Amino acid sequence: MEHFQKAIFALNDPTRLKILAFLITHQSACVCEIEASLDLHQSTLSRHLKILTDGGFLAPRRVKTFAFYDLAPRSALHQTLIEEVQKLPIDRPEKAPVLTACEVA
Repeated sequence: MEHFQKAIFALNDPTRLKILAFLITHQSACVCEIEASLDLHQSTLSRHLKILTDGGFLAPRRVKTFAFYDLAPRSALHQTLIEEVQKLPIDRPEKAPVLTACEVA
């Protein structure tokens, strides 16, 4: 029951839906790429990424000093919810070019 509640809570915000839609399109991205692509402040983005991770949709990983997030549904429920998010009319921008080492990581 707790996993279900966390998953639903994670999707109960337009910004988190937009982040999830972006990662559905790109599968994986550095925090700097998500921040630039979706025009979000780092502190706001970090909070939303934590909620999506706790909700079972994302898996963080580190490459050197950079944080990446991969689309990684924890269960069949999460995969079903991701499929529903794919159907929503959400703008999915391309990854914004960033001039940091995260591009080559």
